[in-house]
Amino acid sequence: MPKDFLHSPLRFARLGILLALPAFGVVAAFGTAQDGELLLPGTATVEPLSIDVEATLVPAPALFVREDRFLRGDTPAGLLSRLGVNSDDIQSLLRSRTAPLRSLRAGMSVTAEVSAEGALLSLSYVSGKDSIVTLTREGEGFASTESRARFEAHTTLKSGTIRSSLFAAADAAGLPDSVAIQMAEIFGGDIDFHRDLRKNDRFSVVYEMLYLDGRAARAGRVLAAEFVNAGKSFRAVWHSGADGKGGYYAPDGKNLRKAFLRSPLEFSRVSSGFGLRMHPIMQQWRAHRGVDYAAPTGTRVRAVSDGTVDFAARQGGYGNMVVIKHQGQFSTAYAHLSAFAPGLRKGARVSQGDVIGFVGQTGWATGPHLHYEFRVAGEPRNPLAVVLPAAEPLGAQELAAFRALAAPLAAQLDLLATTNLAALE
Repeated sequence: MPKDFLHSPLRFARLGILLALPAFGVVAAFGTAQDGELLLPGTATVEPLSIDVEATLVPAPALFVREDRFLRGDTPAGLLSRLGVNSDDIQSLLRSRTAPLRSLRAGMSVTAEVSAEGALLSLSYVSGKDSIVTLTREGEGFASTESRARFEAHTTLKSGTIRSSLFAAADAAGLPDSVAIQMAEIFGGDIDFHRDLRKNDRFSVVYEMLYLDGRAARAGRVLAAEFVNAGKSFRAVWHSGADGKGGYYAPDGKNLRKAFLRSPLEFSRVSSGFGLRMHPIMQQWRAHRGVDYAAPTGTRVRAVSDGTVDFAARQGGYGNMVVIKHQGQFSTAYAHLSAFAPGLRKGARVSQGDVIGFVGQTGWATGPHLHYEFRVAGEPRNPLAVVLPAAEPLGAQELAAFRALAAPLAAQLDLLATTNLAALE
């Protein structure tokens, strides 16, 4: 140690502190001992504790709330089983005449309260009539009630590109089938969705999504849409007139509703065209006076225009057939139907898009399909080529109000068309 270290008062004080620290630490450590017991650093004391296990168990719930969707091809019994309802209640519901299960349709979401033993306490869903159907237990049976659903509408924007079909593109974009069907109906007078779709065609759509109690219930009306087919753009905007009736119009006010739909089926394929062909049953060349659409039995057949039913019965090789007279000299015929729509009869008035029957295989038919004829003054014309008259455009008085409504919707379509935005809610 240097000699001058001890001669420095400050350094001598520091040395005293350093020499005292270990002794202080020992005193501090030893001072934590209790009852004369020496505790070493890092040791632990273990004491047994008594625990009431029964008091810590969570009681089993008295009921379960489950939700499931009624699937295509589903049965009420299958749905109830997935919801956890026991077999006795399932049989009771299926036998009950008051049970509202008959109005279930594919895609409907059903909520059920079920006891721990599988007894159904309540069940509810939104029906196709926008009513809340509620089923509640009453003693040994069940009672059903209906109340008006109070929806809240939210605007949703989506876009997609055609790779194979409209429905495939709609699925890829997360677009509900009902919206895809509406688009096909809106542009059906200009685009034949059976034949005219091209790869890389694209669509943009603004529509209402209806919410019930904060949850999405179903898609509502299309408010505006654009479809680009083979490089040509078609746009439509919904407008409701002063009379309460609405329709779709181009941005310039032109009515997109044709006097006639191009096809009586929503989606199908042409299996036999108009003109000379080898008859599949007669096995000889004969004139084919219409167009055949291949579709599964039971597919809905729509009236292509407003009119009056002139014939609805069985007609030889045509099988079950409906003939409708329209404005002027126009008439249409629908053959090989499996069944007629309820209440359809000669003299009945029908509107464009009304279901008049269902695809079948009656008469001279080798498979389920619709034979469709378009006639002018009784003479058959090619439904795929005939020029269809348009409906009346907006009047001058309504045009200004329509343009004010259409401007923001057109801006939303522009946004979708110029970005890679897939969805905006």
